[in-house]
Amino acid sequence: MTDPDSYAGDKEVLEAWHLLTQNPNAVLIDVRTHAEWSYVGVPMFEDPARDVILVEWLSYPAMQVNADFGERLKKELDERNILPDAPLFFLCRSGVRSLHAAIEITKSWQGPCYNIASGFEGDMDSKLQRGHCNGWKQAGLPWRQF
Repeated sequence: MTDPDSYAGDKEVLEAWHLLTQNPNAVLIDVRTHAEWSYVGVPMFEDPARDVILVEWLSYPAMQVNADFGERLKKELDERNILPDAPLFFLCRSGVRSLHAAIEITKSWQGPCYNIASGFEGDMDSKLQRGHCNGWKQAGLPWRQF
């Protein structure tokens, strides 16, 4: 098991994508809400045999930490026969929620847990809009409507 006080760190979206596509054991976990998945879209792999795990870190609409996040994630990982030392990459809208989720799971996971720093939609631009500065969608990485 990893040191509970450590965490593998942030990865920018293109570096994360490279690591995810080069390692078939690496797992992408989207921790946004059901509403975000439905209305904004979800990341995907070009390989149809791989999927993205969707588990809310904060539950909508209260936006409180999902008390059974770790349990739900473990169930999803077990159902997919994910090796206990596989690298996990966490993604949210902008990299804040996914950072907290990655740090939390580091405490119970043997492999490295990474945060995808700019998230799915990225930072806000000068017009206070997301999706134009950085992030998964802006990088042109594969995604789909839910």
